[in-house]
Amino acid sequence: MTGISGQVGGALLPLLRAHDVIAADRATLDLGKPERIGDVLDRLAPEFIINPAAYTAVDKAEDERDVAMRVNAEAPGAIARWVQARGVPFIHFSTDYVFDGSGAAPWCETDAARPLSVYGSSKLAGENAIRAAGGNSLIIRASWVYAARGVNFLRTILRLAQERKELRIVDDQIGAPTSASAVAEAVATLISGGQQRFAMSVAKTNGILHLAASGETSWYGFANAIIEGLKARGVPLAVERVVAIPSEAYPTRAMRPRNSRLDLMRMRGLFGGSLPGWRDMLDLELDKLAAELSATRSLPPG
Repeated sequence: MTGISGQVGGALLPLLRAHDVIAADRATLDLGKPERIGDVLDRLAPEFIINPAAYTAVDKAEDERDVAMRVNAEAPGAIARWVQARGVPFIHFSTDYVFDGSGAAPWCETDAARPLSVYGSSKLAGENAIRAAGGNSLIIRASWVYAARGVNFLRTILRLAQERKELRIVDDQIGAPTSASAVAEAVATLISGGQQRFAMSVAKTNGILHLAASGETSWYGFANAIIEGLKARGVPLAVERVVAIPSEAYPTRAMRPRNSRLDLMRMRGLFGGSLPGWRDMLDLELDKLAAELSATRSLPPG
């Protein structure tokens, strides 16, 4: 498994204790050097590969297209060709950023992908390389992933709410905030039945699956829920107002999709139901975050 220090990888690793996991950090498997991946995998000889690692600096990717393409497109393609030749199952993670965010209907797995950014283009190129290779591979598109730990929207709102009296948050981008823990639990379920059952899941989903929380909100709605939840848990904050703004009032180097809703019918068919609602997921992550902050405040000076 790659990306062990990231959100999904970090949440998934503890769930795989029953397996002999090769925690492939960058020193072990450098996705920035796709030409070496085959030789490294020959040496490691994995029986299953999970790839949560990615180049995720969305704005920076606009100026580092070559790096983003190597990590997000060429490297997954190299892994996919290796697993196809050896019959090894492969799970790869993609994103709602492969879509252009037009309209208001949830995006189906079969909808045409038209990314707005280099990051989205690189992730779509990775998907295409995996599908071209064939084999027992599953692409999971997740949206608005966050966790109590790491660098993400939840932690950013915590920091800003501690520092500022007013926050201005975009209110016209809509999606489903999805916890890394929920994604990890779903993946653990997918692989728990062994390779044959996993192959059936790949066939049932045609090799691509949308995975997200139930419900929807905007970044503004998400930020408000985070702040209200932190206050309810006794976390001291400086923030007094949260102001909704349009995307145009917060220009970024890369364009973001306005509509990140993902159709979850295929996911429901595979798992026999939906993932929890985004608010329920958030409550669990806020409990973890509040406990962490409380422990930090309780530490003696020095």
